[in-house]
Amino acid sequence: MSPPIITLIFLIFAVIMFAWEKIPLSITAMTVAIGLTVTGVLDPEEAFAGFVDGNVLLFMAMFIVGAAFFDTGMAQKIGGVITRFAKTERQLIIVVMVITGLMSGFLSNTGTAAVLIPVVIGIAAKSGFARSKLLLPLVLASAMGGNLSLIGAPGNMIAQSALQEIGMEFGFFEYAKVGLPMLIIGIIYFGFIGYKLLPDRKDDLLDEDSVYSKKVDYSNVPKWKQYTALIVLVLTVLAMIFEDQIGIKLYISAWIGALILVATRVISEKNAMKSIDMNTILLFVGSLALAKSMVNSGAGDLLANSIVGVLGENPSPYLLLFVVFVLSAVMTNFMSNTATTALLVPIGLSIASVMGADPKAVLMATVIGGSCAYATPIGMPANTMVYSLGGYKFRDYVKVGLPLIVISTIVGMILLPIFFPFYP
Repeated sequence: MSPPIITLIFLIFAVIMFAWEKIPLSITAMTVAIGLTVTGVLDPEEAFAGFVDGNVLLFMAMFIVGAAFFDTGMAQKIGGVITRFAKTERQLIIVVMVITGLMSGFLSNTGTAAVLIPVVIGIAAKSGFARSKLLLPLVLASAMGGNLSLIGAPGNMIAQSALQEIGMEFGFFEYAKVGLPMLIIGIIYFGFIGYKLLPDRKDDLLDEDSVYSKKVDYSNVPKWKQYTALIVLVLTVLAMIFEDQIGIKLYISAWIGALILVATRVISEKNAMKSIDMNTILLFVGSLALAKSMVNSGAGDLLANSIVGVLGENPSPYLLLFVVFVLSAVMTNFMSNTATTALLVPIGLSIASVMGADPKAVLMATVIGGSCAYATPIGMPANTMVYSLGGYKFRDYVKVGLPLIVISTIVGMILLPIFFPFYP
């Protein structure tokens, strides 16, 4: 069997297993990497090169920096600022979304949501507002906020790794050219229309064993630890923003920050190690192996030619942009947004190569579309986390999220050709 066919078989296997989720996504990804090695499509060095990929190292360090920010209570302290500004339900929704969106631009989307969910539940209990009105806007803002920076979401880094293979890369805030307007318009949508679509259900009592029913006391955390966690996070992000000026790679800056936090015992070595999400790392590594095999074997070009062929000879770049964006947006609601990006990035690169288009334009459309996991409870972990807490039903996500996907598509179709034209 030829390498392109073997690669396409593994691609189909990955699509099915990612959507089915009967085994963890990370295990599926690594199974693909192993399979591609055993069948001779990739050398072992190629299949597992992701373990020393700079973007994987960057993620590992940022897990530690983020964990210190969360574990010291600094994130909760910032989240608690919400109560000072919001007096009405609508104001509360807007403030929750602003804070969540900004935090998830630099920290894990799931981590940001996990930290702010108990804060919002506490606010709901104190104010009398229904949890169902607050939790869905929170997790949707965490998804939109992931497009504010290069480190905002794993999918952003997967696209970055693929670009670096061909000697290109995205700037630190390049995603924000589309992501920031999308977040702002998403918040405006919730402020005027979306909040009316949110279910208003009587809150169930939380299970006593639920982590969200427990109040974590951070009063015994020394203030210096809290402020050190904040200062290190801010300086790390600044070092990343000014990477070119200071001449230090992103992952080196991140690891300097992580090592300072462990060395000063702001976060213990044990908690630092526990904070590194190996599921994300293994998914990333396996995905990079699949991407490499799509390029090396020619399977990507085969698939790209088929897609371009369906659209007719000399397809309109605008039509192709729409197809790429919508395909990503649909797939991401039925499988992990990271998995969606991992699958579509190598295909997108091949499409760009076949059409002679700018790879950055195709990959930006893929990543932004892949972040639109708004319409189902399974599109991303944060959506699932609030499913029971908010007493939601599947149709609640569709009712609130589908209009947001339409709005995001419109915003994307306007801004992407301006900032990332297919033929610059």
